[in-house]
Amino acid sequence: MKIPVKRTIHYYISKYPTAEKGLLLWVNEFSKFSFTNFNEIKNIYGNASIINNNRVIFNIKGNEFKLIVSINFIQQACYVIWFGTPSEYDKINAGTIDFDIDIQNFKMKGL
Repeated sequence: MKIPVKRTIHYYISKYPTAEKGLLLWVNEFSKFSFTNFNEIKNIYGNASIINNNRVIFNIKGNEFKLIVSINFIQQACYVIWFGTPSEYDKINAGTIDFDIDIQNFKMKGL
């Protein structure tokens, strides 16, 4: 499964430095799989929550953080929509929250 926008991952690592190891671990692991449906994701990630709009919520770093992604099975692509703490997560609607446009202005180191 491709995670095409690495800038998004680096943005959230800069915003939540203590999440770096857990988030990169998830990225490296998830990108090795090829899923064809949500049941296959649940078989690997039992704590994942499947919600509307092809979105999946993952617990990162022992549930210290929540990650919302959108999955396109045909393209084998996973798009990061949102990342934050459980208390921040409680304040959003996971099914409708938009991609954070601040990421577009984020400058990755070395670019």
